[in-house]
Amino acid sequence: MIILYWMPVLFGMISLSIRNDGRKFERKKNMIRENLNAVEQAVEASCQKAGRERGEVTLIAVSKTKPLSDLREAYEAGARDFGENKVQELMEKIPELPSDIRWHMIGHLQRNKVKYIVGKVSMIHSVDSLRLAEEISAEAVRKNTEVDILIEVNVAEEESKYGVSLSEAAELAEQIAGLPSIHIKGLMTIAPFTKNPEENRIFFRKLKQLSVDIERKNIDNVSMTVLSMGMTGDYNVAIEEGATCVRVGTGIFGERHYNLQDE
Repeated sequence: MIILYWMPVLFGMISLSIRNDGRKFERKKNMIRENLNAVEQAVEASCQKAGRERGEVTLIAVSKTKPLSDLREAYEAGARDFGENKVQELMEKIPELPSDIRWHMIGHLQRNKVKYIVGKVSMIHSVDSLRLAEEISAEAVRKNTEVDILIEVNVAEEESKYGVSLSEAAELAEQIAGLPSIHIKGLMTIAPFTKNPEENRIFFRKLKQLSVDIERKNIDNVSMTVLSMGMTGDYNVAIEEGATCVRVGTGIFGERHYNLQDE
Protein backbone atom coordinates (compact mmCIF):
# COMPACT_ATOMS: atom_id res chain seq x y z
CA MET A 1 0.00 0.00 0.00
CA ILE A 2 2.80 2.39 0.88
CA ILE A 3 4.50 1.65 -2.44
CA LEU A 4 1.29 2.25 -4.36
CA TYR A 5 0.80 5.52 -2.47
CA TRP A 6 4.25 6.85 -3.41
CA MET A 7 4.34 5.67 -7.02
CA PRO A 8 2.45 8.70 -8.45
CA VAL A 9 4.78 10.99 -6.51
CA LEU A 10 7.86 9.25 -7.87
CA PHE A 11 6.55 9.32 -11.42
CA GLY A 12 5.76 12.99 -10.98
CA MET A 13 9.30 13.74 -9.82
CA ILE A 14 10.80 11.83 -12.75
CA SER A 15 8.54 13.65 -15.19
CA LEU A 16 9.50 17.01 -13.70
CA SER A 17 13.20 16.15 -13.95
CA ILE A 18 12.82 15.18 -17.62
CA ARG A 19 10.99 18.42 -18.38
CA ASN A 20 13.66 20.45 -16.59
CA ASP A 21 16.44 18.68 -18.50
CA GLY A 22 14.58 19.33 -21.74
CA ARG A 23 14.26 23.03 -20.95
CA LYS A 24 17.97 23.26 -20.06
CA PHE A 25 18.90 21.58 -23.35
CA GLU A 26 16.67 23.95 -25.31
CA ARG A 27 18.12 26.98 -23.53
CA LYS A 28 21.67 25.85 -24.32
CA LYS A 29 20.73 25.15 -27.92
CA ASN A 30 19.28 28.64 -28.26
CA MET A 31 22.31 30.16 -26.51
CA ILE A 32 24.76 28.63 -28.98
CA ARG A 33 22.67 29.73 -31.95
CA GLU A 34 22.29 33.26 -30.56
CA ASN A 35 25.98 33.50 -29.71
CA LEU A 36 27.01 32.32 -33.16
CA ASN A 37 24.70 34.83 -34.79
CA ALA A 38 26.08 37.62 -32.59
CA VAL A 39 29.67 36.71 -33.48
CA GLU A 40 28.77 36.56 -37.18
CA GLN A 41 27.29 40.05 -36.95
CA ALA A 42 30.37 41.33 -35.13
CA VAL A 43 32.65 39.81 -37.79
CA GLU A 44 30.55 41.46 -40.50
CA ALA A 45 30.76 44.82 -38.72
CA SER A 46 34.54 44.55 -38.32
CA CYS A 47 34.92 43.69 -42.00
CA GLN A 48 32.86 46.71 -42.98
CA LYS A 49 34.89 48.95 -40.68
CA ALA A 50 38.11 47.71 -42.30
CA GLY A 51 36.71 47.99 -45.82
CA ARG A 52 36.83 44.23 -46.32
CA GLU A 53 34.37 41.67 -47.67
CA ARG A 54 32.80 39.25 -45.18
CA GLY A 55 33.97 36.35 -47.33
CA GLU A 56 37.60 37.25 -46.61
CA VAL A 57 37.33 36.03 -43.02
CA THR A 58 36.74 32.44 -41.88
CA LEU A 59 35.11 32.04 -38.48
CA ILE A 60 36.48 28.95 -36.74
CA ALA A 61 34.33 27.66 -33.88
CA VAL A 62 36.83 26.48 -31.27
CA SER A 63 35.16 23.45 -29.79
CA LYS A 64 37.84 22.02 -27.50
CA THR A 65 36.44 20.30 -24.38
CA LYS A 66 32.91 20.76 -25.71
CA PRO A 67 30.49 17.81 -26.02
CA LEU A 68 29.28 16.57 -29.38
CA SER A 69 25.82 17.98 -28.70
CA ASP A 70 27.25 21.50 -28.60
CA LEU A 71 29.07 21.00 -31.89
CA ARG A 72 25.90 19.66 -33.49
CA GLU A 73 23.99 22.75 -32.36
CA ALA A 74 26.66 25.03 -33.81
CA TYR A 75 26.63 23.01 -37.03
CA GLU A 76 22.84 23.31 -37.31
CA ALA A 77 23.22 27.05 -36.75
CA GLY A 78 25.56 27.26 -39.74
CA ALA A 79 29.11 26.63 -38.48
CA ARG A 80 31.28 24.53 -40.79
CA ASP A 81 34.81 25.29 -39.57
CA PHE A 82 35.75 23.83 -36.18
CA GLY A 83 39.04 24.07 -34.31
CA GLU A 84 40.47 21.57 -31.83
CA ASN A 85 43.55 21.69 -29.60
CA LYS A 86 44.05 18.01 -28.80
CA VAL A 87 44.55 15.20 -31.29
CA GLN A 88 42.67 12.63 -29.20
CA GLU A 89 39.61 14.84 -28.91
CA LEU A 90 39.74 15.61 -32.60
CA MET A 91 39.85 11.92 -33.50
CA GLU A 92 36.88 11.17 -31.25
CA LYS A 93 34.74 13.90 -32.79
CA ILE A 94 35.46 13.57 -36.51
CA PRO A 95 33.62 10.25 -37.09
CA GLU A 96 30.61 11.39 -35.05
CA LEU A 97 29.87 14.58 -36.99
CA PRO A 98 28.94 15.52 -40.58
CA SER A 99 31.60 14.93 -43.21
CA ASP A 100 31.40 18.44 -44.66
CA ILE A 101 32.95 19.97 -41.53
CA ARG A 102 36.38 21.54 -42.09
CA TRP A 103 38.55 20.63 -39.11
CA HIS A 104 41.44 22.82 -37.99
CA MET A 105 44.24 21.64 -35.72
CA ILE A 106 45.03 24.78 -33.73
CA GLY A 107 46.83 23.37 -30.67
CA HIS A 108 50.43 22.33 -30.15
CA LEU A 109 51.12 19.22 -32.21
CA GLN A 110 53.60 16.53 -31.16
CA ARG A 111 55.41 14.65 -33.90
CA ASN A 112 54.18 11.27 -32.68
CA LYS A 113 50.57 12.41 -33.11
CA VAL A 114 50.94 13.63 -36.71
CA LYS A 115 49.95 10.26 -38.22
CA TYR A 116 46.49 10.50 -36.70
CA ILE A 117 45.44 13.78 -38.29
CA VAL A 118 47.14 13.96 -41.68
CA GLY A 119 44.44 13.50 -44.30
CA LYS A 120 41.68 14.30 -41.83
CA VAL A 121 42.10 18.01 -41.11
CA SER A 122 41.65 20.95 -43.44
CA MET A 123 44.63 22.82 -42.04
CA ILE A 124 47.29 22.57 -39.33
CA HIS A 125 47.75 26.01 -37.79
CA SER A 126 50.55 25.24 -35.35
CA VAL A 127 53.72 24.23 -37.20
CA ASP A 128 56.66 25.70 -35.32
CA SER A 129 59.67 23.62 -36.30
CA LEU A 130 61.31 21.97 -39.30
CA ARG A 131 61.22 18.57 -37.58
CA LEU A 132 57.44 18.78 -37.17
CA ALA A 133 57.04 19.87 -40.80
CA GLU A 134 59.24 16.96 -41.94
CA GLU A 135 57.03 14.51 -40.03
CA ILE A 136 53.88 15.99 -41.56
CA SER A 137 55.43 15.83 -45.03
CA ALA A 138 56.54 12.21 -44.61
CA GLU A 139 53.11 11.15 -43.38
CA ALA A 140 51.42 12.99 -46.24
CA VAL A 141 53.64 11.19 -48.74
CA ARG A 142 52.82 7.84 -47.12
CA LYS A 143 49.11 8.58 -47.38
CA ASN A 144 49.34 10.12 -50.86
CA THR A 145 47.71 13.34 -49.72
CA GLU A 146 48.51 17.05 -49.47
CA VAL A 147 48.57 19.09 -46.26
CA ASP A 148 48.08 22.82 -45.83
CA ILE A 149 49.88 24.36 -42.87
CA LEU A 150 50.48 27.66 -41.13
CA ILE A 151 53.68 28.64 -39.37
CA GLU A 152 53.00 29.55 -35.74
CA VAL A 153 54.75 32.75 -34.70
CA ASN A 154 55.16 33.83 -31.09
CA VAL A 155 54.90 37.51 -31.92
CA ALA A 156 54.58 38.64 -28.29
CA GLU A 157 57.56 36.45 -27.27
CA GLU A 158 55.69 34.91 -24.34
CA GLU A 159 57.59 32.10 -22.64
CA SER A 160 54.37 30.15 -22.11
CA LYS A 161 53.52 30.09 -25.82
CA TYR A 162 54.80 27.97 -28.67
CA GLY A 163 55.91 29.38 -32.00
CA VAL A 164 58.99 30.75 -33.70
CA SER A 165 60.10 34.34 -33.31
CA LEU A 166 59.43 37.01 -35.89
CA SER A 167 63.06 36.88 -36.96
CA GLU A 168 63.01 33.09 -37.44
CA ALA A 169 59.78 32.72 -39.41
CA ALA A 170 61.05 33.51 -42.92
CA GLU A 171 63.98 31.10 -42.60
CA LEU A 172 61.66 28.34 -41.38
CA ALA A 173 59.33 28.98 -44.32
CA GLU A 174 62.27 28.60 -46.73
CA GLN A 175 63.32 25.34 -45.06
CA ILE A 176 59.83 23.85 -45.18
CA ALA A 177 59.09 25.02 -48.72
CA GLY A 178 61.13 22.25 -50.32
CA LEU A 179 59.35 19.42 -48.55
CA PRO A 180 56.92 17.31 -50.61
CA SER A 181 53.15 17.19 -50.05
CA ILE A 182 53.11 20.10 -47.59
CA HIS A 183 52.10 23.67 -48.42
CA ILE A 184 52.60 26.82 -46.38
CA LYS A 185 49.47 28.95 -46.63
CA GLY A 186 50.29 31.66 -44.10
CA LEU A 187 50.91 32.43 -40.45
CA MET A 188 49.26 31.98 -37.07
CA THR A 189 49.74 33.66 -33.72
CA ILE A 190 48.17 33.57 -30.26
CA ALA A 191 48.16 37.03 -28.75
CA PRO A 192 48.45 37.62 -24.99
CA PHE A 193 45.34 37.42 -22.84
CA THR A 194 44.18 40.95 -22.11
CA LYS A 195 41.01 42.73 -21.09
CA ASN A 196 41.73 45.49 -23.58
CA PRO A 197 41.87 44.12 -27.14
CA GLU A 198 43.60 47.29 -28.36
CA GLU A 199 46.72 46.14 -26.53
CA ASN A 200 47.01 43.27 -29.02
CA ARG A 201 46.71 45.41 -32.13
CA ILE A 202 50.49 45.81 -32.32
CA PHE A 203 50.98 42.02 -32.38
CA PHE A 204 48.42 41.53 -35.15
CA ARG A 205 49.98 44.36 -37.12
CA LYS A 206 53.43 42.79 -36.78
CA LEU A 207 52.17 39.42 -38.02
CA LYS A 208 50.54 41.08 -41.01
CA GLN A 209 53.77 42.90 -41.85
CA LEU A 210 55.71 39.65 -41.53
CA SER A 211 53.36 38.01 -44.01
CA VAL A 212 53.96 40.86 -46.46
CA ASP A 213 57.73 40.55 -46.04
CA ILE A 214 57.67 36.79 -46.63
CA GLU A 215 55.36 37.16 -49.64
CA ARG A 216 57.86 39.57 -51.21
CA LYS A 217 60.52 36.85 -51.12
CA ASN A 218 58.54 34.85 -53.73
CA ILE A 219 59.43 31.51 -52.17
CA ASP A 220 58.17 28.53 -54.15
CA ASN A 221 55.39 26.61 -52.36
CA VAL A 222 54.83 29.46 -49.90
CA SER A 223 51.83 31.77 -49.94
CA MET A 224 50.68 34.22 -47.31
CA THR A 225 46.96 34.14 -48.01
CA VAL A 226 45.99 33.02 -44.51
CA LEU A 227 46.47 34.95 -41.27
CA SER A 228 45.05 33.03 -38.33
CA MET A 229 44.86 35.50 -35.46
CA GLY A 230 42.28 36.77 -33.02
CA MET A 231 40.15 34.97 -30.46
CA THR A 232 36.99 35.73 -28.48
CA GLY A 233 38.39 38.79 -26.73
CA ASP A 234 40.16 40.45 -29.64
CA TYR A 235 38.98 39.07 -32.99
CA ASN A 236 37.45 42.40 -33.98
CA VAL A 237 40.83 44.11 -33.78
CA ALA A 238 42.49 41.18 -35.55
CA ILE A 239 40.09 41.50 -38.48
CA GLU A 240 40.86 45.21 -38.74
CA GLU A 241 44.54 44.29 -38.95
CA GLY A 242 44.11 41.68 -41.67
CA ALA A 243 43.07 38.37 -40.08
CA THR A 244 41.58 35.87 -42.52
CA CYS A 245 40.83 33.27 -39.80
CA VAL A 246 39.53 34.08 -36.33
CA ARG A 247 39.26 31.41 -33.65
CA VAL A 248 36.27 31.89 -31.36
CA GLY A 249 35.35 29.45 -28.61
CA THR A 250 33.91 31.08 -25.51
CA GLY A 251 32.08 33.65 -27.62
CA ILE A 252 30.09 30.82 -29.24
CA PHE A 253 29.95 27.95 -26.76
CA GLY A 254 30.32 29.75 -23.44
CA GLU A 255 32.90 29.03 -20.77
CA ARG A 256 34.89 25.82 -21.08
CA HIS A 257 34.89 23.02 -18.52
CA TYR A 258 38.22 21.26 -18.56
CA ASN A 259 38.83 17.61 -17.79
CA LEU A 260 41.61 17.56 -15.21
CA GLN A 261 43.05 14.43 -16.82
CA ASP A 262 43.81 16.48 -19.92
CA GLU A 263 45.78 19.14 -18.08
